[in-house]
Amino acid sequence: MTAPVRCLSLLLLCAFGLSAADLAADLAERRARLMRQLGPQTMLIARGAEHRIYSLDVDYEYRQESNFYYLTGIELPDAALVLLPGVEGERREILFVPERDPVREHWTGRLPSFDDAGRTSGIKTVLPIGELDRFIDALASGRPYRAHADRYKPPTRDFDAFLATMNAGQARVAVVLAGFPSLNAPPDPTAELANRIRDRFPGVSTYDATHLVHALRQVKSPYEIELLRRSGVISSDAHRAGMKAAAPGAYEYNVTAAIEGVYRDEGAMGWGYPSIVGSGPNATILHYNSGRRRMDAGDVLLVDAAANYQYYTVDITRTYPVSGKFTQAQKDLYSLALAAQDAARKVAKRGALVFDVHQKTIDVIEKGLLDLGLITKADGAQYRTWYTHGSVHYIGMDVHDVG
Repeated sequence: MTAPVRCLSLLLLCAFGLSAADLAADLAERRARLMRQLGPQTMLIARGAEHRIYSLDVDYEYRQESNFYYLTGIELPDAALVLLPGVEGERREILFVPERDPVREHWTGRLPSFDDAGRTSGIKTVLPIGELDRFIDALASGRPYRAHADRYKPPTRDFDAFLATMNAGQARVAVVLAGFPSLNAPPDPTAELANRIRDRFPGVSTYDATHLVHALRQVKSPYEIELLRRSGVISSDAHRAGMKAAAPGAYEYNVTAAIEGVYRDEGAMGWGYPSIVGSGPNATILHYNSGRRRMDAGDVLLVDAAANYQYYTVDITRTYPVSGKFTQAQKDLYSLALAAQDAARKVAKRGALVFDVHQKTIDVIEKGLLDLGLITKADGAQYRTWYTHGSVHYIGMDVHDVG
């Protein structure tokens, strides 16, 4: 994100009772909680997302990797974070970001400076991303690190605690991965770096700490809850605009345009996931995304859409008749879905299990389908012809958030 857009984002946060200082404080608390779980013998490395190519010399709109943004608040590509729980003071958190480049900035806008990145993240020590390997090499070998001496002058003793664990064969390099490991997937660059450290420096082991970050992300802070609320408000406004655009003779993409226009108009970054707008036979395709069908009177329209507000998104699905009135059969099924949702909401309380909420949904749907004559018995299998997916998932930085 360029600096002007970033400034607009911060202004929008302030408009809804949030500030850049609130974000920095929340980020600092997240990192502190993570480091308490890692222990003093660990060095954690996390990498940000790179630019992805859309076609030839055109990139996709940049979106930071969720775990990295959760810990840093940094939207720059090719950034990295090193955490050293066993080090005292400011040097336990080191952020690596790209240096400013006048030629690149001529084309894409001003890049954040080291000071900008430090203010956003609340991290005092910010270094060029090109120094990451040299910094780790110096840290692991016990040599002084002297690059950019005007910004960073750590004597070797700053890292004696980690060096001692290496010498004792107890040091660990933890990584935070962007996706789920697979033998058939390309190797994760962060995991490759950790393995390279392990291979070069005896006394180091590696492990995946992604689950620790995911556990933190499951429990939202008051700051995060406010962002989710704002995403919900914008998304609700967008759904109402979509309802007004739905009419016999209009196209699914007219509804999509009305919805996504509200996102931008009300300060969201865009969609939290691609909008699903399906009419008639398309309404039962779970992740339908073509959006080209002409809507007719008598159609039911399903809209599954929500806004990305400062990297947080809710998940809202609504179904309604294109012509403004349900047929009796449509009303029966709509009423059943609504009854299942209302029953599940009563179960969704602190201390309940996700499975309990899902099971309540299934109980209501199965009985309702039996009453409507759409299944012949409630045996736990027939309803799956009509209801093929889960009822519950977490929300947060990803629409199907970790948990």
